[in-house]
Amino acid sequence: MIERKNVMPVNFLKKENFTGSDTGMRYRMEKSTKEEETVLKVTSWPEPYGYDATPEEQKTSEYFPFTEEGIVSGVEWLNAQHEKYQ
Repeated sequence: MIERKNVMPVNFLKKENFTGSDTGMRYRMEKSTKEEETVLKVTSWPEPYGYDATPEEQKTSEYFPFTEEGIVSGVEWLNAQHEKYQ
């Protein structure tokens, strides 16, 4: 299970992507733009490969507000996604 304390803060995400993994699932959080609005894009995919080496059709993404609350929602979404990778 991924916890909020294991994910970088908004200030870090303004400049860098954050990647991690948890029991069969890899994930990435990044600053993105959707409809001219800054958002948090959260992507999950199956192990073992990294983001760039994994085919797009194996990735699932969701968008959240680029705020602390958006990070919390992103972590909750990742934990819900986890079942399909076990």
